[in-house]
This record gives sequence, structure tokens and C-alpha cells, in this order.
Amino acid sequence: MRTERTLTRLDRVFARLDREPERPAHIDVPKMSRHRIVLFASTLAFYVAIVWAVVITSWLVRLDWQVMFFRPYQQWAEIHAFVDYYVVLGQRGPTAVMVAAWLGWRSWRQHTLRPLLALGVSLLLLNITVGAAKLGMGRLGPHYATSIGSNEMWLGGDIFPSGHTANAVVTWGILAYLASTPRARRWLSALSAVTSLGVGLATVYLGTHWLSDVLLGWAAGLLILLALPWFEPLIARSETWILDLRDRWRARQSAPAQLPPAPVGVPVRIKPCPAAAEEEAAAREAAAVAHPPRTTIHLAPGPHTARAERTPVTPVGSRRPPHQDRLTRGTAPTARPLTGG
Repeated sequence: MRTERTLTRLDRVFARLDREPERPAHIDVPKMSRHRIVLFASTLAFYVAIVWAVVITSWLVRLDWQVMFFRPYQQWAEIHAFVDYYVVLGQRGPTAVMVAAWLGWRSWRQHTLRPLLALGVSLLLLNITVGAAKLGMGRLGPHYATSIGSNEMWLGGDIFPSGHTANAVVTWGILAYLASTPRARRWLSALSAVTSLGVGLATVYLGTHWLSDVLLGWAAGLLILLALPWFEPLIARSETWILDLRDRWRARQSAPAQLPPAPVGVPVRIKPCPAAAEEEAAAREAAAVAHPPRTTIHLAPGPHTARAERTPVTPVGSRRPPHQDRLTRGTAPTARPLTGG
């Protein structure tokens, strides 16, 4: 009796990987809806409020100093090693490589460059906006603070907003932004929120950022994700241009090489050199002396037959030379005289 094996979840995953890559026609590109615009405006207002609260040295700055004096890395020293590794999830280099590898595989499977282009646009916006804010406000970190209770603004620092937190929000949030199903988008959104929250708290635990830096980093990363639909037309045009450029390059590589036709000119008569002409004449004379011309053979007039058609001719007489001691057939020999001795 033949029984069929029940496919496990891992078998279904490998079955999906073995399918032929196809371009996703059912995936909808996020648009700037009214709901998204409201979220973008609210996040932007929260961003401005955090900056204003730090600039005027409000209660938020006092909270920053209280957390710094609490020294979490000393209160919970047993998790210091784990936090050192966990904070890497917010570093731009390692996270960008991991996410780019996954999105590159998706681009190959789905025959589209949109995942990689969306990641590139988001990282470019992150570097421009967060980098400009860091350099523009120049806030010093807790380890380099100069005056207790001050906001430490415009003193040449570069920690406001938190780059680790903003990078974690953008890098892991782009996976939720590019999700193909609503369910996957919800799960990835929750995962990216927890990851970025943990990275921000890890920087506060290690004492490298103020708490307000982390709050501003969350807002900065979220603003980039919410603004991505405005850049979708640019991503689509860039993808079309890159694919057209690839097709033209392939066509140029596959076309056979055609050599240009040789120019047709007027033939030019070359005059021989006198010395070469003399040498050629001398060579001809030497060849004539070494091989004299054959004489012409004249045949008798009349028809000439082949050798095989000729009648054999018997020669008249004997070809043997005459001898005195030989007799003709039919005659009696003559007795020789005897000589005594």
C-alpha cells in the first residue's frame, strides 16, 4: 500500500525556493495616503518638540542628567557583555550588509530592482538628514559633558539625534515597508520597532547617548520610512533606466563584430626597378642555357596508327654475324686436312 508523506513547513519553504523566479505583479506600492500624511505630520511635530525641549533646557534635559547619574551600566553590570553585542544591530555597516543581502536575493527572485533601490534611497536620506542635524546642533555626549544641568548644545559634538537608533529604525523598518502581504508587514513592523527600541535603550545603558538623543533618533528614522512613498516614482524611473541600460549592453555584447569594408581605390601601376629587371633577365638566360629547348619531331605524312595496330614485320636474313666455320643448313661439311706432328 502506497502512502504519501505529509509535507512539513520546511518542505513547503524549499518548494517555494525551487519555483522559477517571477516578477510580483500583485504587490502594491505604498502611496502617500491621508493616514500616512497624518502620521508624518505628527512625527515631525514630535521631532520639533524634542529639539525645542533640549534647546530651552527643559525637564527633558534634567531627565537626561538623572539617567546619566544613575549609571545603568553599573547597576546592571551582568548584562554589559550582551548589550555590547546587541548594540551592533544599530550600526550602519553590519546592518546594511545583512539587509542588502536579503533584499538582493529578493530582487533576483522577483526580477525587480525596487527592494535594493528603496534601501539605497532610505540610507541616503538617513545620511543626509541625520548627519546634517548632528553637525548642525553639535551636542556633546554624556561622557564628554562639561557643565552639570546644561544641554551641551553647539559645542562640537555629533550625538543628537542618535544615529544608532535612527539607523535601526530605517534598516529594519525597510523590511516591513517592502513586505508583500499585510500579515508580513504587521509582523515585521513589530519586530523592527522592538529591535530599534532595544538598540536605543542599549546606547543609554552604555552611556554613549542621552535619553533625548534616542527619542529624536526614533523620530528621525520614522520620518524617513513615512516619506518613502514620495520617492517611489523616482525609484521606478531609476529601475527602468537601469534595466534598459542592461538590455542595450547585452545586445551589444551578443551582436557579431562587423569589420568596416576596405576602401576601394584606383589601382596604381608600379614601375620595376632597373637593377631588379637586369637580375631577372640574367636569371632567364641562365635557365635557358641549363635547359635547352627540345627539337621538333617531324613525322612522315600520312595516317599514323598506334603501335598495337601495326603488323609485325619479320626481318629478312639472319641477324647472326657470318662465321667461316659455320655451314649453311643442308650442305655437307668439307673434310679438313690432317696435319701430322
